[in-house]
This record gives sequence, C-alpha cells and structure tokens, in this order.
Amino acid sequence: MTTPSPEPAPNSPLARTLARHPRPLGGDTARSVGPAAVSLTGFVLNNLEKEAQTLRIGRKPDWLRARMPGGDGYRRMKSIIDEHRLHTVCEEASCPNIGECWARGAATIMILGDTCTRSCGFCNVKTGRPAELDLDEPRRVAASLKLVGLRHVVITSVNRDELPDGGAAIWAETIERVHEACPEMSVEVLVGDFCGDERALQKVIDARPEILAHNMETVRRMHPAVRPQARYERSLAVLAQIKAGGLVAKTGIMVGIGEHEEEVHQLLDDVRRTSDADVMTIGQYLQPTRNHLPISRWVHPEEFERYRIAGLAKGFKVVESGPLVRSSYHADDQAARLAGPRGDAARAMQSMIDAASRARTEGR
Repeated sequence: MTTPSPEPAPNSPLARTLARHPRPLGGDTARSVGPAAVSLTGFVLNNLEKEAQTLRIGRKPDWLRARMPGGDGYRRMKSIIDEHRLHTVCEEASCPNIGECWARGAATIMILGDTCTRSCGFCNVKTGRPAELDLDEPRRVAASLKLVGLRHVVITSVNRDELPDGGAAIWAETIERVHEACPEMSVEVLVGDFCGDERALQKVIDARPEILAHNMETVRRMHPAVRPQARYERSLAVLAQIKAGGLVAKTGIMVGIGEHEEEVHQLLDDVRRTSDADVMTIGQYLQPTRNHLPISRWVHPEEFERYRIAGLAKGFKVVESGPLVRSSYHADDQAARLAGPRGDAARAMQSMIDAASRARTEGR
C-alpha cells in the first residue's frame, strides 16, 4: 500500500508552486512512485541502446548560479512589500535573482493582481479568473515606492484580458502617482499587448514613463507554444507604437526554449526594422515546473556574447545578454553595469533616461 505524501508546510516554496500549478489528478507522471507492475521501457522509441530517454531536467551548468535570499536589505524589501499588500514578479514568476535584487533594494512591482488571464507555456504566474479590480492599488504602489527611495523602478503586470481596456487606466494612474510621489525616480514599465488595442496602449504612453517595455519573449516559430494567446506581429506593432510615442522602447527574449541561433538574429532584425527599439535583453529560459515547457538546451555564455555584439551592430543602443539576464534584472543600473567596451552604450542609455525625466518635469 502506498503511503500518501505529507502536505507541504504553509507558505513554503512547494506550497506556493502547487497553488499556482496543482498536480494533475493521479499524481505527477514524471515522478517515480515505486516499482511498476509492467515495464514499457522496451517500447519507448529513442536513440539510446539501453536506457529510455526521459524529460527530467538536467543539472544546471556552472555559469547559472544565483544568490540565495537573505540579509537586512532583503528583509526590509520584503517587509515593505508585505505591509502594502503588493505583488512582485520576483515572487510570482520565481525569478532566480530575487536574493540579489531585494538585498540591494531593487524589486519589480506587479500590478493588476496576481492572476493572469493567459496561459503562456513558460510563465510561473498563476493563471485563472482574476479577482475584482483593486482601484486603490496605484496609491499603495506609490506610497511604498516613496519609502524605498530608489532612483529607478520597474513595474509590470499580469494580463487582464477580461477588462475592456486591459487595465490601461490603472496603468496610467499608477505611473502618474509614482511620478508625483517620487519626482526623482525614473519609471520603467513592462506591459502586455492589450490584445492589440492601440487606444489602451496609448493611455500608458500618455502617462509618460521614462522607459516602456514589451517583451517579444521568443522567435516567430515558437510563438504558438510559448505565447499561445499572443501574436509575433502584434508585439512588433506594440513596440512600434511605443517608439512612435517618443518613449524609450525596450524588449526582451528567452533562449534555450527551442529556437535556433539564426532565428534570434532574424528577431533582432525584425525588431529594429519595425520599431527601431532602443534596448534588448536576452536571457536563459528556466523551466519553473514540470507542467511548463521543457528546457531545450543550456545556452553557453559565448553565444550570449555573440547576441550582444550582433544586437549593438544592428543598432540597439543597449543590449543585456547573459544566462541570468531578465527584462528587469539590474534595470536600475543597466547602463552603468554594461561590461567591457560599452561605455558609449551606457552613456546613451543614461542620456535617454535623463532627457525623458527633464521633459516630464518641464511639461508640468
């Protein structure tokens, strides 16, 4: 008789994961539950002589090592987030950089709740029907950011496709309130595609964040599996509208999820051709749970470096490319931390941020 597994401790990492992605009925089929009555190994089609292939995630390479959460800075940031009942993409998406970023007082705030209406194959944010819209959220976000005292903040959100404007009005109010409460802070926002609604996106543009980002996430061929409710051309159009609105346009992708290197170069060309975007981030895909798309391969740092060089050559002003890079990773000092002979790109990035801040101040 099989002994049932004990329930995970409340608020433990396992409990949070199961809350977002419960185990299917019958248990986790990728996990061994004891000796099988019948072996089907001999019927598995594979290229090995003796052992059957599995979907087990291999050990991470040496270049993928993230800092464990802890320290006074981490606890202070967590206390502020908990007190103001804020959601962060750091927690909801199981970001590997949460320990490092929170320890130095940097976090990516996630507005419009913690439940997304979409079911992207890579994302660990909970999918379902969101709760009622929290109209007080913009005020709480601004109040908490005033306490933190950052020079630069990143705000993102879940998709709220059930709302007529996709949450654009809340987006605009949040940006405006943060600007009022923190006049010395530059604001970077990462938005969805608003289902292609140009008027909704324009509401966010008109709120004048210093940087407005929308992630392509993956190459054209992989979109049906990675972003089933999104469209490659639609995302290109979002970036084009952002740039046409006079803002710093930023986007990012994951690699190691099934794309080919030449497809990444094609995506870089497509983004530059259609939108003239300024900033590109490229990072390694990390599979959150066994219910998500598998990792195709661990991309070597040398390949990331090739993407960085190619992106700068194609005209991007800033390219962050590395295994642990995420859209908002080190966004506060993204320009200053550009390694190697990239001081010109760093100055360009800082100049764009400063110019946008001055324009906002003079426009009041």
